[in-house]
Amino acid sequence: MEWMLMPYQRYFDFSGRSRRKEYWMFVLLSVIVSMISVALMFAGGLQGEMADGSAPGATFWLGVTILSIWGLGSIIPSIAVQVRRFHDQDRSGWMILLGFIPYVGGLIVLVFMCLEGTRGANRYGADPKDPAGASVFA
Repeated sequence: MEWMLMPYQRYFDFSGRSRRKEYWMFVLLSVIVSMISVALMFAGGLQGEMADGSAPGATFWLGVTILSIWGLGSIIPSIAVQVRRFHDQDRSGWMILLGFIPYVGGLIVLVFMCLEGTRGANRYGADPKDPAGASVFA
């Protein structure tokens, strides 16, 4: 759970490096919250147009509220953790803009998020897997 919440602890921190584990645990938490919210929306009446013309129930609006608050509260941490992932690979955080390329941009960013970071310190900071910089066999 610590890894899932770490991007919220580093809310506006666009410097430094983040491990793949931090990024993917944050993505997993986001998917879980989104799935729960959508399940609440379906339970409250999001089956499409209702046959009798009735409005969605309170559970639907609870799901919408949770999803909206979660989405708005997660925009900056999600951008920050992606920037730190690019920094872990010794790339500029501006590479996040690749996601705006139509059709293939999201795939390109996904591939970069899956790549391992550079070993040892780079221009963005110490290695998050080995913060002390110590090697066992050195």
